Amino acid sequence: MPTLANTMPALQISQNELRRWGQLWLGQVNPENQKTKAQFCFDRQQSVNFASFIDLAFGRSLASALGNIPVVKPNAHSLLPPLADCVEVGAVRIIGGVRPQNYDVAYRPDGPRVAFDSKTLNEGKSIGKNWQNMINDLATESTTIHTRFPYAVVAFIIVVPQPALGARQAFDMVRTLERLGARKDVLDQAHLAEAISLIVWDPETGIISETIPNSSSILRIEKFPEILFPHYLNRYKGLPPHSQDG
Repeated sequence: MPTLANTMPALQISQNELRRWGQLWLGQVNPENQKTKAQFCFDRQQSVNFASFIDLAFGRSLASALGNIPVVKPNAHSLLPPLADCVEVGAVRIIGGVRPQNYDVAYRPDGPRVAFDSKTLNEGKSIGKNWQNMINDLATESTTIHTRFPYAVVAFIIVVPQPALGARQAFDMVRTLERLGARKDVLDQAHLAEAISLIVWDPETGIISETIPNSSSILRIEKFPEILFPHYLNRYKGLPPHSQDG
């Protein structure tokens, strides 16, 4: 059986990959089709694909902590993983207590133990209207897992380009996400998540902001694994499919 680690490694989120996507967001890929500041955004397909490398980074980090188990693509037509012990990265269909829901990453050797989703807000003019709808989505996705699988660890990463985020929006978003990412016990409210991170990034450089959220916030991406993985250890350490000496 795989040996469970005591810690989860940091997520390897590539600055170069963020910068490459930033060129698309800024409209710098095609010089003949330059965007103005008001037009900075991804198109629909880019928005769908943007965070896939972050999903993969999370999946690899989780798989490492679970004993270097395989990272695989889920079967879109199956409610079971393709291998007995693996981390799935892709559209993972889970039937929860509220509704069927696709998650971006899951670990479900005997039902969902870890369910993860990434969310992106990519356009300045829509963030003010849509970020609270995103909050509702996060709460619903947590609820649909926790009402049927209360021991599951639910986690989210929110990714926002810094030029699109106003100071007031940033303050309100951080405050709300910190409240939402506060589930510590299986008896806590179902709409809360065990871990949430907010990534605010610079499209020109690919650098993740060091000030939004601030260094003390539970939303810092650097703190994400150290907040998330202890929940898993508390609920599943010593249980199959993990080695007892892990």
